[in-house]
Amino acid sequence: MENQTKIREMIQKRVKEKKRIMDKIVPLFLLLMALISVFTTFGIILTLITDAFRFFAEVPLSEVLSTDLAPLNKNPRFGFIPLFIGTITTSLIAMLVAVPVGLAAAIYLSQFASQRVRRLVKPMLEVLAGIPTIVYGFFAYSFVTPLLMNLIPSLESKNALSPGLVMGIMIIPMVASLSEDAMNSVPEIMKEGAFGLGSTKLEVAVKVVIPAAISGILASIVLGISRAIGETMIVTIASGSSKAFTLDITQSMQTMTGYIVEFTSGDAASGTTGYYSLYAVGLLLFLFTMVMNQLAHYISRKYREAY
Repeated sequence: MENQTKIREMIQKRVKEKKRIMDKIVPLFLLLMALISVFTTFGIILTLITDAFRFFAEVPLSEVLSTDLAPLNKNPRFGFIPLFIGTITTSLIAMLVAVPVGLAAAIYLSQFASQRVRRLVKPMLEVLAGIPTIVYGFFAYSFVTPLLMNLIPSLESKNALSPGLVMGIMIIPMVASLSEDAMNSVPEIMKEGAFGLGSTKLEVAVKVVIPAAISGILASIVLGISRAIGETMIVTIASGSSKAFTLDITQSMQTMTGYIVEFTSGDAASGTTGYYSLYAVGLLLFLFTMVMNQLAHYISRKYREAY
């Protein structure tokens, strides 16, 4: 009996030692995984800043803020305003599609749809988020653009309208899913109180649910804008590479991401000003999307309801 007791104690001691070792190893492993992402982020930022600084050291800010963009000429000029206009224009068109359709879908799924319909419709809606963006790009160029050319004869084969509309379709699941989650988080007692006062489903959705979930809805819209700004393949394929300054959405426009794709295809020799302009545009794009993400977090905190 004494031997069995000693063996049992030894086994228990070994098990406790193993648990102590695991308790020390697991937090270190998790910390290492977290630090990898942090160091990767700092590495990306450092690379962008270092090479972008070489560009801004050669190109004055007055030229960067001009509308004259001709990076492949003998006397290259790097006015980034046409890229800003192209990026903002296509993003605004996308959000004009994604916001109303996404919010309408979120309101229907959260307030009006039955469980059976929700289980059927929501996966179908989320399938849009899983389609590769290059497929969206060819869809915009080969289907949407010819369709729009029948309605708008002056529309060019490469234009800002078609990729903007298709980007909006791509962003619908993001706006709809995040907005629906925000609406579903509204306490039932608020809805029941509104129903008890004689409100209809539509009145409850518009006057109770949406105001209570406004923080999540606004955050989803801002994140959708950030997604549209960073989109690459759709605008590269369907928007074209025109560097002319224009506000006409029926003409070709180049976005910041499209500019990066064009130059990384081999047109810019390493070490040239055009090569470093890629990092300058990348840095501006990074700052743009970072500001939009921070704005989403700020809006979410500012308008979050305390339940």
